[in-house]
Amino acid sequence: MKVDILAIGAHPDDVELGCGGTLAKLISEGKKVAIIDLTEGELGTRGTAETRKEEAANAAKILEVSARENLKMKDGFLQNSEEYQLRIIKMIRKYQPEIVFANAIDDRHPDHAKAAKLASDACFLSGLIKIKTLDDGGNLQTFWRPKQVFHYIQWKNITPDFVIDISDFIDKKIEACLAYKTQFYDPSSNEPMTPIATKDFLESLTYRAQDLGRLSGVTYAEGFTVEKTLALKNFDGIIL
Repeated sequence: MKVDILAIGAHPDDVELGCGGTLAKLISEGKKVAIIDLTEGELGTRGTAETRKEEAANAAKILEVSARENLKMKDGFLQNSEEYQLRIIKMIRKYQPEIVFANAIDDRHPDHAKAAKLASDACFLSGLIKIKTLDDGGNLQTFWRPKQVFHYIQWKNITPDFVIDISDFIDKKIEACLAYKTQFYDPSSNEPMTPIATKDFLESLTYRAQDLGRLSGVTYAEGFTVEKTLALKNFDGIIL
């Protein structure tokens, strides 16, 4: 199944937090989107791998993505290895995306930057004809390289290379994030407190998007960094 966008996250909820509004907007415009979670988030302080799986499925329904898969890499121990690269290459060749969204290039959680580099390298290697991979049916896959890799922004305030206006989709983003009931602010929860389970973090999803919007002339926005210089065909899509 070919998609337009493949969003990759080290953990279930990375994609929703980093680019959930952008995905919701693209899907509303008729784009096909798939999500790949690299790990099950099994080392998370709150919840379990099982609850994260259920929450990820619910978030996918909210965003209306075409597919979501988990590669079951080791949470906390991501590495840019041949084994892990090949797992992602198989997904890139399966879904043949034009664009890949990947984790932040630098962040508080070490898995995020590792996943950013891992996904980027896999995107390049996926285009090499001499790297052979098989699909689930044992058939040889066609080589494929996405046209662009964009990195969303997570905990750290990285200066974006561009932003996407998500003013009409901030509510959908928040709804998708809150599908992860075990992870985020819940005053009735008896689980240990974590940095992302605070009320302040939940509120930051809105005010950080609002601040990026303020800087770019819209109400809410999500930011991305690029790996190569973007070329515009015209100025039709730019908000002036």
